[in-house]
Amino acid sequence: MKVYNFSAGPAILPQEVFAEASEAVKDFNGIGLSILEISHRSKEFQAVMDEAVALAKELLSIPEGYEVLFLQGGASSQFMMTTMNLLGEGETVAYVDTGTWSAKAIKEAELYGNVNVVASSKEEGYDQIPKGYSVPADAKYVHLTSNNTIFGTQFQSFPDVNVPIVADMSSDIFSRSIDVSKFGIIYAGAQKNMGPSGVTMAIVKKDFVAEPVRNVPTMLNYNTHIGKGSMFNTPPVFPIYVSMLTMRWIKKHGGVDKINELNTAKANLIYSTLDNSELFYGRAKKEDRSKMNAVFLIKDESLAPAFLEACAAAGCNGVKGHRSVGGFRASIYNAMSIEGVQKLVDVITEFEKANA
Repeated sequence: MKVYNFSAGPAILPQEVFAEASEAVKDFNGIGLSILEISHRSKEFQAVMDEAVALAKELLSIPEGYEVLFLQGGASSQFMMTTMNLLGEGETVAYVDTGTWSAKAIKEAELYGNVNVVASSKEEGYDQIPKGYSVPADAKYVHLTSNNTIFGTQFQSFPDVNVPIVADMSSDIFSRSIDVSKFGIIYAGAQKNMGPSGVTMAIVKKDFVAEPVRNVPTMLNYNTHIGKGSMFNTPPVFPIYVSMLTMRWIKKHGGVDKINELNTAKANLIYSTLDNSELFYGRAKKEDRSKMNAVFLIKDESLAPAFLEACAAAGCNGVKGHRSVGGFRASIYNAMSIEGVQKLVDVITEFEKANA
């Protein structure tokens, strides 16, 4: 039986990426060594790094003046690394609070300066993206989380503000086109939509971080990694390699615009099914629904265990919702096929027929 991985992360990756990566584990490019053991200073890995950077710049149309970095520590380390590099004593930063991950980012920022939460959907249970807010002109930047895996909401467009945006795009990077020039820093943990866990990509506007506001430890200074091409210390070689393969796959399949078309079709399929259901319903406001994580609930919660059993029997893995929300979650990242979404839709439909 084919198994479809709807887990929020570590998440599904393309099968052809798995195939090529598994061969590289045994013998990388015919050199007789595994990708796991080659030197990060070798010409072979330098070529991987160069291609990964070039692909990211091409796929996202990153303008001049930005550097693509591959770092360790996950997106969670970026919560404090951004603020540590950017927010000086007495300065203020604006945050938009849309869920668990932005709340964690706010907590870290409060260690380094004044945090102004300019908008929040906490009182509404994080079921929507805040609107109608303004960002004070004295804010150093505004931070937002583009997609919220736990609550199933997503910025459908990015706000026009008079300060740079710093964004956590861990769960929707490479899923659509973005205007990178709006951003001072974009960061993304790989394990949602780009590669395996262990590497975080940061797209950094170089003049935005040119002068750190304090004495920053060497490893936490963006300029360290800009100056060394992400090679200051031993980088996570294998996750970078797999991320590069995934970016190759995205390019091969038409780039982010084509991927976005597929993501839209997948999201429409599952949300239309939920909207026409008498038993299941989507959690997020329709205009803010995520194309990456469809979070939904069941009207009769006593049926939830049986539904999860039906999903497992059909090969739909990882559908259980986050413990803080309950219900169910279908993570339909780039590599999830329309076939996989249709399989889950069939389970929803058949379960409703049997239990409505």
